[in-house]
Amino acid sequence: MAMTPMQKIFTAFQGPRRLVSGPAGEVALVVKRVAQRPDEPILIFEDATGRSIDFDLRGGDREVLVRLAKLVPPPVAETAPPNEPRGRGRPKLGVVAREVTLLPRHWEWLGAQPGGASVALRKLVDEARRASGDKDRERQARDAAYHFMSTMAGNLPQFEEASRALFADDRRRFTGLIADWPADIRDHIVKLAYSDRA
Repeated sequence: MAMTPMQKIFTAFQGPRRLVSGPAGEVALVVKRVAQRPDEPILIFEDATGRSIDFDLRGGDREVLVRLAKLVPPPVAETAPPNEPRGRGRPKLGVVAREVTLLPRHWEWLGAQPGGASVALRKLVDEARRASGDKDRERQARDAAYHFMSTMAGNLPQFEEASRALFADDRRRFTGLIADWPADIRDHIVKLAYSDRA
Protein backbone atom coordinates (compact mmCIF):
# COMPACT_ATOMS: atom_id res chain seq x y z
CA MET A 1 0.00 0.00 0.00
CA ALA A 2 1.50 3.36 -1.05
CA MET A 3 1.90 5.98 1.64
CA THR A 4 0.49 9.44 0.98
CA PRO A 5 3.38 11.88 0.71
CA MET A 6 3.37 14.94 2.94
CA GLN A 7 3.39 18.32 1.24
CA LYS A 8 5.56 21.04 2.73
CA ILE A 9 3.55 23.83 4.32
CA PHE A 10 4.73 27.43 4.52
CA THR A 11 3.35 30.40 6.45
CA ALA A 12 3.84 34.05 5.56
CA PHE A 13 3.72 36.90 8.06
CA GLN A 14 3.55 40.62 7.40
CA GLY A 15 4.77 42.13 10.62
CA PRO A 16 2.85 40.34 13.41
CA ARG A 17 -0.05 39.41 11.11
CA ARG A 18 -0.32 35.99 9.47
CA LEU A 19 -1.08 36.40 5.77
CA VAL A 20 -1.42 32.84 4.51
CA SER A 21 -0.46 29.23 5.16
CA GLY A 22 -0.27 26.51 2.55
CA PRO A 23 1.85 24.95 -0.19
CA ALA A 24 4.76 26.99 -1.54
CA GLY A 25 3.04 28.11 -4.75
CA GLU A 26 -0.08 29.32 -2.99
CA VAL A 27 1.91 31.24 -0.37
CA ALA A 28 4.28 32.74 -2.95
CA LEU A 29 1.47 34.13 -5.10
CA VAL A 30 -0.31 35.72 -2.14
CA VAL A 31 2.97 37.24 -0.90
CA LYS A 32 3.75 38.50 -4.41
CA ARG A 33 0.45 40.39 -4.57
CA VAL A 34 0.75 41.81 -1.05
CA ALA A 35 4.43 42.75 -1.51
CA GLN A 36 3.43 45.16 -4.28
CA ARG A 37 1.95 47.38 -1.58
CA PRO A 38 4.08 46.63 1.49
CA ASP A 39 3.14 48.14 4.84
CA GLU A 40 5.60 46.03 6.82
CA PRO A 41 8.26 43.44 5.90
CA ILE A 42 6.98 40.02 4.86
CA LEU A 43 8.66 36.84 6.10
CA ILE A 44 7.93 33.32 4.90
CA PHE A 45 8.54 30.32 7.17
CA GLU A 46 8.67 26.60 6.48
CA ASP A 47 6.39 25.10 9.12
CA ALA A 48 8.38 21.86 9.49
CA THR A 49 11.54 23.71 10.53
CA GLY A 50 10.29 27.12 11.70
CA ARG A 51 13.04 28.72 9.64
CA SER A 52 12.51 31.64 7.30
CA ILE A 53 12.94 31.07 3.59
CA ASP A 54 13.17 33.42 0.63
CA PHE A 55 11.09 32.88 -2.49
CA ASP A 56 12.17 34.54 -5.73
CA LEU A 57 9.01 36.45 -6.68
CA ARG A 58 10.35 38.17 -9.83
CA GLY A 59 8.42 37.90 -13.08
CA GLY A 60 4.96 36.59 -13.76
CA ASP A 61 3.05 34.05 -11.69
CA ARG A 62 4.05 31.21 -14.01
CA GLU A 63 7.76 32.08 -13.74
CA VAL A 64 7.51 32.20 -9.95
CA LEU A 65 5.80 28.79 -9.83
CA VAL A 66 8.38 27.23 -12.16
CA ARG A 67 11.26 28.47 -9.97
CA LEU A 68 9.48 27.27 -6.82
CA ALA A 69 9.02 23.79 -8.27
CA LYS A 70 12.82 23.54 -8.43
CA LEU A 71 13.31 24.96 -4.91
CA VAL A 72 10.49 22.99 -3.28
CA PRO A 73 9.93 19.81 -5.34
CA PRO A 74 6.57 18.07 -4.97
CA PRO A 75 6.42 15.24 -2.43
CA VAL A 76 7.47 11.78 -3.62
CA ALA A 77 5.56 8.67 -2.62
CA GLU A 78 7.56 6.30 -0.42
CA THR A 79 6.59 3.17 -2.34
CA ALA A 80 6.15 2.29 -5.99
CA PRO A 81 2.57 2.10 -7.26
CA PRO A 82 1.19 -1.39 -6.61
CA ASN A 83 0.28 -1.98 -10.30
CA GLU A 84 3.89 -1.70 -11.51
CA PRO A 85 5.67 -5.01 -11.89
CA ARG A 86 8.85 -5.17 -9.86
CA GLY A 87 11.94 -6.16 -11.75
CA ARG A 88 15.40 -7.04 -10.58
CA GLY A 89 17.47 -4.46 -8.77
CA ARG A 90 16.41 -1.66 -6.48
CA PRO A 91 12.71 -0.84 -6.21
CA LYS A 92 11.68 2.70 -7.04
CA LEU A 93 11.85 3.94 -3.46
CA GLY A 94 14.16 6.84 -3.98
CA VAL A 95 17.15 4.83 -2.75
CA VAL A 96 20.20 7.07 -2.44
CA ALA A 97 23.74 5.71 -2.37
CA ARG A 98 26.04 7.33 0.21
CA GLU A 99 29.24 6.36 1.91
CA VAL A 100 29.04 4.69 5.30
CA THR A 101 32.17 4.08 7.33
CA LEU A 102 32.11 1.25 9.83
CA LEU A 103 34.60 -0.92 11.62
CA PRO A 104 35.44 -4.32 10.07
CA ARG A 105 33.44 -6.17 12.73
CA HIS A 106 30.35 -4.09 11.81
CA TRP A 107 30.74 -4.89 8.11
CA GLU A 108 31.21 -8.55 8.98
CA TRP A 109 27.99 -8.62 11.01
CA LEU A 110 26.04 -6.68 8.35
CA GLY A 111 27.30 -8.96 5.60
CA ALA A 112 26.08 -12.03 7.48
CA GLN A 113 22.52 -10.70 7.77
CA PRO A 114 19.77 -11.96 5.43
CA GLY A 115 19.64 -9.64 2.42
CA GLY A 116 23.08 -8.20 3.07
CA ALA A 117 24.30 -4.92 4.52
CA SER A 118 21.81 -2.57 2.79
CA VAL A 119 18.74 -4.52 3.90
CA ALA A 120 20.07 -4.86 7.45
CA LEU A 121 20.86 -1.14 7.69
CA ARG A 122 17.40 -0.16 6.39
CA LYS A 123 15.77 -2.48 8.94
CA LEU A 124 17.90 -1.05 11.77
CA VAL A 125 17.03 2.52 10.78
CA ASP A 126 13.31 1.74 10.50
CA GLU A 127 13.34 0.04 13.91
CA ALA A 128 15.15 3.00 15.50
CA ARG A 129 12.69 5.43 13.88
CA ARG A 130 9.74 3.46 15.30
CA ALA A 131 11.31 3.27 18.74
CA SER A 132 12.11 6.99 18.99
CA GLY A 133 9.45 8.36 16.62
CA ASP A 134 7.39 10.26 19.21
CA LYS A 135 10.43 11.81 20.87
CA ASP A 136 11.90 12.80 17.50
CA ARG A 137 8.61 14.42 16.42
CA GLU A 138 8.36 16.31 19.72
CA ARG A 139 11.96 17.54 19.40
CA GLN A 140 11.43 18.63 15.79
CA ALA A 141 8.20 20.45 16.72
CA ARG A 142 9.89 22.19 19.65
CA ASP A 143 12.86 23.20 17.50
CA ALA A 144 10.56 24.55 14.75
CA ALA A 145 8.59 26.56 17.30
CA TYR A 146 11.81 27.95 18.79
CA HIS A 147 13.27 28.97 15.39
CA PHE A 148 10.05 30.76 14.45
CA MET A 149 9.75 32.28 17.93
CA SER A 150 13.32 33.58 17.85
CA THR A 151 12.72 35.42 14.59
CA MET A 152 9.23 36.76 15.26
CA ALA A 153 9.17 37.17 19.03
CA GLY A 154 12.81 37.50 20.11
CA ASN A 155 12.21 41.06 21.33
CA LEU A 156 8.86 40.43 22.98
CA PRO A 157 8.43 40.40 26.77
CA GLN A 158 9.30 37.17 28.57
CA PHE A 159 10.93 35.61 25.49
CA GLU A 160 13.74 34.02 27.53
CA GLU A 161 11.37 32.59 30.14
CA ALA A 162 9.06 31.30 27.41
CA SER A 163 12.02 29.63 25.67
CA ARG A 164 12.98 27.86 28.89
CA ALA A 165 9.39 26.68 29.41
CA LEU A 166 9.23 25.44 25.81
CA PHE A 167 12.40 23.35 26.20
CA ALA A 168 11.28 22.10 29.62
CA ASP A 169 8.03 20.95 27.94
CA ASP A 170 6.02 22.95 30.49
CA ARG A 171 3.08 23.71 28.21
CA ARG A 172 0.95 25.49 30.80
CA ARG A 173 3.73 27.88 31.80
CA PHE A 174 4.76 28.38 28.17
CA THR A 175 1.28 29.32 26.96
CA GLY A 176 0.83 31.60 29.98
CA LEU A 177 4.07 33.45 29.25
CA ILE A 178 3.19 34.10 25.61
CA ALA A 179 -0.50 34.91 26.22
CA ASP A 180 -0.01 38.65 25.67
CA TRP A 181 2.01 38.31 22.46
CA PRO A 182 0.34 39.24 19.14
CA ALA A 183 -2.37 36.64 18.50
CA ASP A 184 -1.18 35.38 15.11
CA ILE A 185 2.41 34.94 16.32
CA ARG A 186 1.31 33.27 19.56
CA ASP A 187 -1.11 30.92 17.81
CA HIS A 188 1.45 29.89 15.20
CA ILE A 189 4.07 29.13 17.85
CA VAL A 190 1.60 26.93 19.75
CA LYS A 191 0.59 25.22 16.50
CA LEU A 192 4.21 24.44 15.62
CA ALA A 193 5.07 23.25 19.12
CA TYR A 194 1.99 21.23 20.05
CA SER A 195 -0.30 20.54 17.07
CA ASP A 196 0.69 16.87 16.94
CA ARG A 197 -0.02 16.49 20.68
CA ALA A 198 -3.33 18.38 20.92
